[in-house]
Amino acid sequence: MPVKNKRKLPAVEDQRIRKSKIPTFTARTLLHGHHAMVPEKTFSSKKCMAWFQQYAGPDHILGPEGMEKFCEDIGVEPENIVMLVLAWRLQAVNMGFFTKEEWLEGMSFLKCDSTERLQSKMEDLRSGLNDAALFKNIFRYAFDFARDKNQRSLDMDTAKSMLALLLERTWPLFPLFHQFLEQTKYKGMNKDQWYNVLEFSRTISTDLSNYDEDGAWPVLLDEFVEWQKTRPIAS
Repeated sequence: MPVKNKRKLPAVEDQRIRKSKIPTFTARTLLHGHHAMVPEKTFSSKKCMAWFQQYAGPDHILGPEGMEKFCEDIGVEPENIVMLVLAWRLQAVNMGFFTKEEWLEGMSFLKCDSTERLQSKMEDLRSGLNDAALFKNIFRYAFDFARDKNQRSLDMDTAKSMLALLLERTWPLFPLFHQFLEQTKYKGMNKDQWYNVLEFSRTISTDLSNYDEDGAWPVLLDEFVEWQKTRPIAS
């Protein structure tokens, strides 16, 4: 945003100005210069925690039942990718659960202390998926988020579901990769394989012409390329 030239104020006025008196403005308001500038509401931790308690159980954890009601109230399906982005912003550890600490810290970052304020941020959360660096962070986060914490790898059924959520809309080869995973001998996917799937989807052309067999790709992806040679190439 360009920096405007400061207007020099009379000395008497200078003495009366305090930073606490200067309102902050929403990005949406600043985009419309012909509208009156409306100060952004102050975030309230107390209000945020009261909001959390609407969904939390006796253990002060927002679990599956509370999550279903929460999603219904904000108008988003639990399987919608924006819920994964929200979980990433809250740095939630376990899929389907938010602790009060995760909720308060994440919602404080988002400046959301009510359903309405979170709904107003949904487009911003979705837009993060279009930023390559942010998407990479979300993709990597998804591995540990969805993983059974007693296992080091992601079971294959969960891996396929999460990859569909993250890559189906952007990777032309994903339908064939999903088909390959359906018939593969692998029962799970480790972190190195998971990370490399994203890099593969970003760097390897749909006709696989730039795939280097001597590269440092995991065996899983080498086997996919070999399997793919016997299938029609996606256009």
